[in-house]
Formats: sequence, structure tokens, C-alpha cells
Amino acid sequence: MDMMGLVMAATDRAIRVGGVMPLSRPGFLEAGRHLKAGLELAVADANGLGGVGGRPLELLVRDTGAGPAEAMAIVDELHEDGVAAIAGEYHSVVARAIAARATQLGLAFICSSAVLDSLTDEPSRWVARLAPAQSHCWRAYAEFLVGIGYRRVALITQPDRYWSTGAGILRAVLGEAGVGVVSVDASATDAADAAAQLAEIGGMAAAVLLVAYPEPAASLVRAFRASGALADMAIGDPAGRAEFSGWSQILGVDGLGVSFLRYLPGRLGRAGEAIERRFTEVLGETPSFVAFEAYDAISVVVAALRAAGRERPALAASFGELTVAGTRGQIRFTRVPGVNVWQCLAADPGRRPSPDGGTAGDRRPARASGRVSQTQRVLRSRIARSG
Repeated sequence: MDMMGLVMAATDRAIRVGGVMPLSRPGFLEAGRHLKAGLELAVADANGLGGVGGRPLELLVRDTGAGPAEAMAIVDELHEDGVAAIAGEYHSVVARAIAARATQLGLAFICSSAVLDSLTDEPSRWVARLAPAQSHCWRAYAEFLVGIGYRRVALITQPDRYWSTGAGILRAVLGEAGVGVVSVDASATDAADAAAQLAEIGGMAAAVLLVAYPEPAASLVRAFRASGALADMAIGDPAGRAEFSGWSQILGVDGLGVSFLRYLPGRLGRAGEAIERRFTEVLGETPSFVAFEAYDAISVVVAALRAAGRERPALAASFGELTVAGTRGQIRFTRVPGVNVWQCLAADPGRRPSPDGGTAGDRRPARASGRVSQTQRVLRSRIARSG
């Protein structure tokens, strides 16, 4: 057999898996890069151990670009390509589109990083999620703000299903605790005007960014930092963009002292630490939670294939029976009230997270200003996904 024949034979033997992520704007490129690295490293590791039944995995990487319509077309393409399953995605509204189309086609989708509770309108046996539901993790963030003692909080929002749902969760929890909530529509004003509005209202303890990144989030942070009237106002980013290196590259010292949900345990186990070192080599920086979630998504695919084979109905039916050794702990899936997909058991909305004791700006030197002394007291809130 010639070399071309060998290549064709290897391709025919491979078990194809679709990998979906944002690799172009308006998608969050850093998240997409980390997600891609996680999927690729996990596939390489699986193949290094002999693949599944002696057959290698072949990862078909596709860029969703944060577009729901584009994502649905990608699912159709991957379906035609004969993938056994789809894994990945960061943006919730895109994951929702993928989940809907995958369910229609009878194709398993292991969602790694999207948190929107309603990934599907109706119960789906085809979709399993590793990330905790938004109603769980954003409630934890709201309780974190209450615990600090903030009495007035501004929600800076954009009209989007993900942000609007998150705003509703925060508003409800803060309201129950007697915290005053002010909403500013970032789509109807620019950053300078938003800062002026908050300064005019006065007494704002914190502003929570529920907007797209890098813009308008970066401009809002700069405007808030530049306002003397808002010098003692803390800034929050529950979506976790502040964890990525690009945040500090874009914002410099203005990006310090921002609280966020990091979605990692306080300490990784030995396996997680080993994966973290390899991620650091590949990425050239400390990996985010997105990379770990992506790696774990492939681990779930591999476990399902080994347990149930390549037949799609059997593969999806195995989700509730799996126990998988993940990078951050044991992974199991269950059904949770209010969530229509298989939910990672460690991310059960009934469980409570533990805030980390580090400061929000502990990766960078503190700035010499009164504003920093305030924001340094903001703890970085972490939720352990998958253990």
C-alpha cells in the first residue's frame, strides 16, 4: 500500500469528534484558544493510550465565531462528516443553538463551558454539560457581594439572553438581601456617560460588568477608574474574563482588583497539576478553567465511546452511567430540576461554592492609590467545576 493509501486507511479507521469554539470575532478569542488547546491535548493523550478499541480519535476543529446561526450550520456539517459526538463551546447562546440542532439530529453534545440554564427548551438526552448552571454560580457571586457588605450595586448590562438571565439572578439575590440595585443599559450609552450616571447617583459600592469583552467592558473599566467620584467603587466580572492574560494586557493597572468567578478548585490533584504544566507549555501562560473543561469534555467522550460504542443513541444513553476521572475530580452526570440536559454532578445547583482567600489582584503588584486599597479587599470568588 502506498503512503496515500496508508493515510486514507488511518482516516477511515479514526473515530471523528467535532470540536467547537470561538476562534474569530466577535467570539472571545482567548477562551477559544484555551478550549482548542484542551480538546487537542486530551485527544493526543487518548490516542497515546491506544485510542478507543485500537482506533484513533480525529478532532475536527470548527470556529463558531460566537454566531448561533453559524454554529447550527457547523453541527449539520459535522453530522454529515460522521462524527461520534461534538465537544466544546464557550458562549452560552451559541451552545444553546448547538444543543438544539444536535438534539434534532440525534447527535451527542458534551458542552464544556457554557452555563446558561436553558441550553434546551425541552429535556434532551443528547446533551451533557460539565459547567455549573448559571443559576448556581451567579447566585454564589451575588452572595459573595452580599457577604462583603455592599449596600448598593450597579449592574451594567447589554440586551442578550445570557447577560439578561445573569442580571435577573443577581438582582433577585441582592434584592432578597436588601441590597439596592441600579441598572445601566450599556447599549444605550457610552462608557463615559455610564460612569457619569453612577457618579451622579452616588454611593455605589460596586459595578458588575454584564457586557461583551473586550468592548465595551474595557472602556467601562477605564471610565470607572478615571472617575474620581467612583474611586472607591469595586468592579466585578462574574463571567470570568478577568482571569485571562488579555485582560491585564488590554487594561494594565486599571484591570487590577476585579472580582470574578474562576471555576477552579482551590487546589488541583496530582493529575490536574500534571495537565496544568502541560497546558502552560502549550499555551505559554497559565491555563484558564476553559482549558480544563475542554480536556474533561474529551475524557467524557472517550469514556462514553468505551462504554457504549459509536452508535449515537447508545453513546448518549451512557451519560447517566459514566464515572470519569477528570482533571479536577470525578465527573458524573445527573438530572437536575430546571435544567433540561445532563448536568455534571459536581456542579449540582444544590451545592455551595467556597470563596478563595486570595485578593482579586494577587497576580499583579498593587497600585498606589486609595482605589486599590478598596479593590484589594475584594476576594476572587471561585467555584469548583467537576470536583
